[in-house]
Amino acid sequence: MADTSSSSAHAPVQAVSGIMPPAIPVRGVRIAGTGSQLPSKVISNDLLASVVQTNDEWIQQRTGIRERRMCDRSKGESNRWLCTESLRKALAAANMKASELDLIICGTISQDMRCPSTACLVAADLGAGTAAAWDLGAACCGFVYPLNVAHDLIRVGTHKAIGIIGCDTITAILDYHNRGVCILFGDGAGAAVLVADSDPSRGCLAQVNKADGTGWTDLFQPAEEWQIPEGVDRTTTKLGCLQMNGKAVFKFAVGTFQELIAETLTKAGISAEQVDVFVCHQSNARILDAARERFGIPPEKLHVNIDRVGNTSAGSVPLVLDELMLAGKIKPGMIVMFVAFGAGLTWTSSLWRV
Repeated sequence: MADTSSSSAHAPVQAVSGIMPPAIPVRGVRIAGTGSQLPSKVISNDLLASVVQTNDEWIQQRTGIRERRMCDRSKGESNRWLCTESLRKALAAANMKASELDLIICGTISQDMRCPSTACLVAADLGAGTAAAWDLGAACCGFVYPLNVAHDLIRVGTHKAIGIIGCDTITAILDYHNRGVCILFGDGAGAAVLVADSDPSRGCLAQVNKADGTGWTDLFQPAEEWQIPEGVDRTTTKLGCLQMNGKAVFKFAVGTFQELIAETLTKAGISAEQVDVFVCHQSNARILDAARERFGIPPEKLHVNIDRVGNTSAGSVPLVLDELMLAGKIKPGMIVMFVAFGAGLTWTSSLWRV
């Protein structure tokens, strides 16, 4: 066998080109501002009971939800509007202009139209100039995935300021004869502006980003009949509407939620007691309660708003974040864990020193 140890294929990069990659800067990442936006129309459990066989007590016992929001098209409310207003508020909280952003990432699966991206429309609405912009489709993980991406782009020095948005208008893709699905979801959006910080201790301490595509059949939205998987009743599946295997998704969420928190804590080398605030996806109050019991998390450390807004998918985590920020419950130096899981199946976390 020929000796190839001295061949150019094995030579270091600098020996071939004479160019070394730039050093990674030592910089922190700070959440400079947050914002959120909800539609004006309130859908109560009693209102749902007038169109599908259910009642307020049944819904609250199983989900913890009392009401949720729905976009009112007659008032100009839409996915784009929710995204734009939430990021506008986040920029105001950060005392920044949209033109200072390098990038806008919008996490959503319910865009008003497929092309162009909602992020590009938001950039135009806010005057972000030539900032890069794209949408990221990860369902209920649609804010925490971008949070991790944006953090790392700033940490390595390629970007200085990024606006991230989590938004979904799931009510537009619901079959209101499907009781197991229509009671859960509402519309809403939240946003955050991330910037480089001179303190390298600020930012993400540990993160987990995972998916299991084999579980896609448990939560999906078929546009055409051929997209309906085998074993699903085609006679009761309404095209264009969200379909869910409730029992399977609940089992996945309960187990994954707790494992995700444990894995993130292990990566960071800290205990649950050392986390000041848990900012969690609001899928079901029973799932939140189960995680709180396992890790001994006191109620004041795990904020819940699902009773008022329902499951807002990608909007869930940033809505909680903005409520906490406005209430002054997240302060510089605190340890904050973001957790989400959803269709895909996807799950993700981000543990920060804010």
